[in-house]
Amino acid sequence: MEEKKVNEYLEKTTVELKLKDCSNRTIESYIFFLRPFLESIENPESMALDDAKKFLAGLIGRYSNKSRALAISSLRFFFKRVVDRPDIFVKLEVPKKQRTLPVVLSVEEVRSLIRAAGFAKTELIIKMLYSAGLRVSELVNLKPLDIDFNESSGWVRKGKGRKDRLFKIADSFSKQLQKYVKNHPDNKYIFSEGNPLTTRNIQILIKKAAKRANINKRVTPHTLRHSFATHLLENGENLAVIQQLLGHENLETTRIYTHVSQEQIKKVKSPLDRL
Repeated sequence: MEEKKVNEYLEKTTVELKLKDCSNRTIESYIFFLRPFLESIENPESMALDDAKKFLAGLIGRYSNKSRALAISSLRFFFKRVVDRPDIFVKLEVPKKQRTLPVVLSVEEVRSLIRAAGFAKTELIIKMLYSAGLRVSELVNLKPLDIDFNESSGWVRKGKGRKDRLFKIADSFSKQLQKYVKNHPDNKYIFSEGNPLTTRNIQILIKKAAKRANINKRVTPHTLRHSFATHLLENGENLAVIQQLLGHENLETTRIYTHVSQEQIKKVKSPLDRL
């Protein structure tokens, strides 16, 4: 398909996504997969189902199940809201989700990561991610007014699913963060002055700190979120409360942490000991 026609279809798709109040991140993700798909066909209004299947099959081995599911969702949306082809969108099935247990740091590894931060700002970022269980995209968009230092709490504004969410931060950390905010009065965001920090920037900071701390695990900002949830569970926190803190819509999503809580496994009494 000609580039002009591709851009016309992408513009129509963007408008439809905005009408559904989708986030910019969702729109970018859909366009990411739709562009090469449209470039690979001649006309979406007359193409065969096999053309869509051929494109999706080409993603296998290059993208995870989660990413391929996103690609299928983008095509389904396109053939439902932009080009009316129910004969295609109803037959595009989303692959099964890969059920892999998340990587979790021990409490001592979290301490080591904080000590290895290298810079005061990096230390605050690590503590914030672990203290509140935030997604990295939520962290970079936090503004000073989102934090209530008197209550050691804050609000995620329009997080995943475009929802607001209350979160808690450690009392011991609240004063440290408040001092940082007071020392940076020109910051529009907690950790940046003009535009939000990029999520990639945070990922690099965490990766370097993990290397300095000699942690032999794949450590990302999301690892701290997983560790936050798991450690709360190990300390006896209610699963429904953890669900609310994480902003999970479904309790089953939160339930995965019951499978990675090592401390709870260690506390299990073998039936042999009861004989």
